[in-house]
Amino acid sequence: MIRIMRAAFLFLICPLLAIGCHKPQGTVLGKPPNGEPHTILSVRAGTTPPHVTVSGAMIEKCPVAGCWFRLRDKTGVIKVDTKSAGFVVVGVPLESRVTVTGKVLADGDDVVIAATGIRY
Repeated sequence: MIRIMRAAFLFLICPLLAIGCHKPQGTVLGKPPNGEPHTILSVRAGTTPPHVTVSGAMIEKCPVAGCWFRLRDKTGVIKVDTKSAGFVVVGVPLESRVTVTGKVLADGDDVVIAATGIRY
């Protein structure tokens, strides 16, 4: 009977411990990104809410201060500004997979995302 109780205890507790110890993968700068990712094409088309999440590869970044970067997904490229969020991407390697959350802004004829946070 004791053997059955021990087995039941291990069967129930071990999965809970494993789930509780799970950490989200990646490094977060700013606020953790949340929400379902949109495509860059949909952001540029204006069919997204004003606050979006986008995922892709960082293909270029500010070479001096790391205060902006360009993000590419399968639908296009968009500039992401990090100045107002209070973090820089100097230490983030190019071609890193990045998820960014931020506000969509017009910059002249272009569209940019003012980041609130990224995960890479």
